[in-house]
Amino acid sequence: MRTEELADPPADNDDSDPDPDAVDARLAARLAELRAERGWTLEELADRSGVSRSTLSRAERGETSPTAALLNRLCHVYGRTMSRLLGEVEAASAPVPVLRAADQRVWEDRASGFVRRSVSPPHAALRGELVEGRLLPGADIAYDRPPVAGLEQHVWVLDGTLAVTADATEHRLDAGDCLRLRVWGPTRFRCLGDTGARYVLAVVLP
Repeated sequence: MRTEELADPPADNDDSDPDPDAVDARLAARLAELRAERGWTLEELADRSGVSRSTLSRAERGETSPTAALLNRLCHVYGRTMSRLLGEVEAASAPVPVLRAADQRVWEDRASGFVRRSVSPPHAALRGELVEGRLLPGADIAYDRPPVAGLEQHVWVLDGTLAVTADATEHRLDAGDCLRLRVWGPTRFRCLGDTGARYVLAVVLP
């Protein structure tokens, strides 16, 4: 399988970000744990994910902040959604029915201009979850595969205009519009216009 060098994000000196380095460090440790649990070498993971060994090594050592595209590939290999992976980054207690706004996990792909908030209270035994996504003007994120084949998604745009491509068809979504799809192949999310876009993503495991 051909492996790809996924570009590292540029340096970000925005002090307003709530300690992104700490989040990246915990994420790096979890990625290393998942590989070790399976007894895979970096070369084996590179073959399975299509990501180069050097990129994987830097991600596991916390030397680079992983992009959404890279995490999506690893989620596919490890058989979990991105919300579950990010939820595993912090020590989880017993599931709770209410997750306060201040406690919802936020992850940022600074290279792509994408901010992801896990809205639903985490629960490993349940199949549905809600995510809030924010794309900066001009943001363009392409996923070459779903994290879980056959994943059901509902994309409800709250603000701005979003273009979502699936099955080679692009859907332009304005505020209030909702797209429902089941994901088997590549998808692409693009922010149209100059005001950014905010949307709710409902995800249901098959």
